[in-house]
Amino acid sequence: MANTPQARKRIRRNARRADINGARVSRIRTFVKQVEAALAAGDKDKARDALKRVQPELARGVAKGVLHKNMAARKLSRLTRRLIALG
Repeated sequence: MANTPQARKRIRRNARRADINGARVSRIRTFVKQVEAALAAGDKDKARDALKRVQPELARGVAKGVLHKNMAARKLSRLTRRLIALG
């Protein structure tokens, strides 16, 4: 248990940040799922639009520190390859 005022404040702050970061990651996952759904449906135009929306979200996640840059690059690369393979 935290005994000092600084440690108590740190616990409160960490809980707030965890909520915010969790919401960020959830938002990014939603955008990625929209691209995957459009790819699964075979709708190239919708998938392209969704991919354009997911790119800045992934970049923002990296900038905010909730995603590793290589993970974001890998996701983007794989989604792009699937879009190209769609035809």
